[in-house]
Amino acid sequence: MSTHTFYEFPLNERIRVFMRLEQLFQQLDHFISGTSLFDRRAAVSVLLDILMIFHRNDLKSEVLKELERHTKTLTHLTSNDEIDSDKLKTTLDSIKEKSKQLYLANGKAGAKLLESELFKSISQRSTIPGGMCSFDLPEFHYWLEQESTAQQRDLDQWVEPFADIRDAIRLILDFIRQSSIATEEQATAGFFQLSLDQSKPYQFIRIGIENSYACFAETSGGRHRFSIRFMKKPPEDVRPSQVSQDIPFSLTLCAF
Repeated sequence: MSTHTFYEFPLNERIRVFMRLEQLFQQLDHFISGTSLFDRRAAVSVLLDILMIFHRNDLKSEVLKELERHTKTLTHLTSNDEIDSDKLKTTLDSIKEKSKQLYLANGKAGAKLLESELFKSISQRSTIPGGMCSFDLPEFHYWLEQESTAQQRDLDQWVEPFADIRDAIRLILDFIRQSSIATEEQATAGFFQLSLDQSKPYQFIRIGIENSYACFAETSGGRHRFSIRFMKKPPEDVRPSQVSQDIPFSLTLCAF
């Protein structure tokens, strides 16, 4: 069991969308591996959330821009004798391959799926509380009653168009997370604020708190500065309040 709880806070809209998709894809993996009717329902519901994000954003373009930026940054390191040249080449080749796969993909990922009558009907009813009952969506109910092998085949087919862009997002976020080293900081009376160096491409911050401190990190800010308030949740059902004690924590300014 981990002795720390970690909080990540994105500093720009592109990374915010990437992190939301990362979590949704992890949820999708969890529910797809399940075998119950409610696992299948949850998997389709999460898939619908993913479809909505892709429908509202030009994710392919955003991911390609980020991969290109990473390629330029890494290419500048090729002349550095302290860098493992073989590992750097492997990393660059991986980025170039992901970029190539995305360039070859036509249109928005999952666009055809959202055009299907089944997902259109699910999308329309999902905004209504409890609107995905069997009497609301008989076609969906029929699908839920099929053999698990048939359902799994459909789910694999529905998820497949997102594979390349999902791998690219994971690659990008892994690079960013591994780009910086954590420092030990202290929030005086539960508050910490820091201005960011505008010459560095900060993407998100990562905060680690020991579980022995009964509080959570509430972060606000953007690419210029950010603030962290460590909040405690009282036993009563009232609004959380800022702690009065000094809180030590680890802080990683993730930039790549």
